[in-house]
Amino acid sequence: MEYKSDIEIAQECVMDPITTVADRCGIAPEYVEQYGRYKAKIDLKLLADSAERPNGKLVLVTAITPTPAGEGKTTTTVGLGDALRKIGRKSVIALREPSLGPVFGVKGGAAGGGYAQVVPMEDINLHFTGDFHAIGAANNLLAAMLDNHIYQGNALGIDPKSITWRRCVDMNDRQLRFVVDGLGGRVNGTPREDGYDITVASEIMAVFCLSSDITDLKRRLASIIVAYTYDGKPVTAGDLKAAGAMAALLKDALKPNLVQTLEHTPAFVHGGPFANIAHGCNSIVATKLALKLGDYCVTEAGFGADLGAEKFLDIKCRMAGLWPDAVVIVATVRALKMHGGLDKKQLGTEDLEALRRGLPNLLQHVENITQVYHLPAVVAINRFPTDTEAELRLVEDECRKLGVNVALSQVWGKGGEGGVALAEEVVRLCEQPNGFTFSYDAEKPIVEKLEEISQKIYHADGVELTAGAKKQAKQLTELGFGGMPICMAKTQYSFSDDPKLLGAPRGFKITVRNLKVSAGAGFIVALTGDVMTMPGLPKVPAAEKIDVDENGVISGLF
Repeated sequence: MEYKSDIEIAQECVMDPITTVADRCGIAPEYVEQYGRYKAKIDLKLLADSAERPNGKLVLVTAITPTPAGEGKTTTTVGLGDALRKIGRKSVIALREPSLGPVFGVKGGAAGGGYAQVVPMEDINLHFTGDFHAIGAANNLLAAMLDNHIYQGNALGIDPKSITWRRCVDMNDRQLRFVVDGLGGRVNGTPREDGYDITVASEIMAVFCLSSDITDLKRRLASIIVAYTYDGKPVTAGDLKAAGAMAALLKDALKPNLVQTLEHTPAFVHGGPFANIAHGCNSIVATKLALKLGDYCVTEAGFGADLGAEKFLDIKCRMAGLWPDAVVIVATVRALKMHGGLDKKQLGTEDLEALRRGLPNLLQHVENITQVYHLPAVVAINRFPTDTEAELRLVEDECRKLGVNVALSQVWGKGGEGGVALAEEVVRLCEQPNGFTFSYDAEKPIVEKLEEISQKIYHADGVELTAGAKKQAKQLTELGFGGMPICMAKTQYSFSDDPKLLGAPRGFKITVRNLKVSAGAGFIVALTGDVMTMPGLPKVPAAEKIDVDENGVISGLF
């Protein structure tokens, strides 16, 4: 059988016109703003005009702790959406937009894989409809207005050493993590230490994804804290009179993007915060639209149930009033064997002992969903040809002990047809009532919330705050921000804050080194371990393999 890359499969797809896709999910032409033949933005008026429609079922796709062996979470999300349509259920998918940093860095394209992709794949991975550029422009406009205010006389009394707002760029660029700017004399600004975040880690991205409409967007933008005065009072984007112009840059970006899968299932791809350093979910408006337009909304959250799913449930669902109906936890036998200590080169041979050692990672994610959040779950095994029947049986037996079924998923190679068993189990779970609860009460003190997340979700012994973080917790509480949810910034490679601790480690504590309020987004960011808000490129970036020919055909995007 001839091997085809993801981009080759995507380029062979004969796409439906986007107007046909819109019609398929009941979107009238007056709400469709076309970006070419195969992409469209959907007018936010549709959400308001659909208020009386009942919501469909909300299905969250999450995964085990990621490894270099891969899990296939987005692929499973897309394939599940297609599979639900195969069994006669009206599904709409809601995904995040890829960031250019990872596209050109570690992983290449991020629109699913094999025969379970959203298309046009190249457009989605490269610029798409310009949302991220608008977010970066709004972020950097605020930075420019902040520094200009100081240069023009500093009427607000901003302490330059207290500035918390950083510029951003949608690229992995370690050189920009820490910079000194404003050099070259007074006319060039005030010299100070500064830095860049990747666009997906910007608070603008979080605000964008959590806003319900333009009015809410403007309110949240105005609330963003960028610095503090010499006497310790917060300075906001509203104080700098920047919110209106920022909202003007974002008004079109806020409209959800509609595309399709290879099998023509409607898909909203909108917003894209990372789950290790941000809240890791697509936009609330896209999810709510998908719920109104489909009987099933299939969405994903970044990385594992300790990161993306935790934030989807504790932050997004809390803020948007969403109630999930079922959760899919994606795993591979290969990845579980890596959690059991096997080298990547050894994953092609049967090793039940390594699998048994790695299984606690999957089981802990399952327990988080079923016992902390009280949601029904199914484990989707993304099957590889090297998986043996004995290995698959072992996974199934261990999951059954927790009352959770396992469904084999072969959507990468078979598209929706390969996800029918998974779709049928999801439908069954969605019919069951559930007692969804958050993992913590947002009104509790900051340190108590950190303890609860660390102990319940990571299974740590507790949390340790540096002296600086303790001072920040006290200050944020005094400023009235203590009752906000927590957005943990933590490595995605471990339940702990140490990326080398695989499996389901015990006997560790989570170290919180910095606490920062994202007042516009409505949460407190807790930076743990060595996690950074500006990634770097790997030794061999994916960009080295990406090219375009004389006909404009792109290659190398995974």
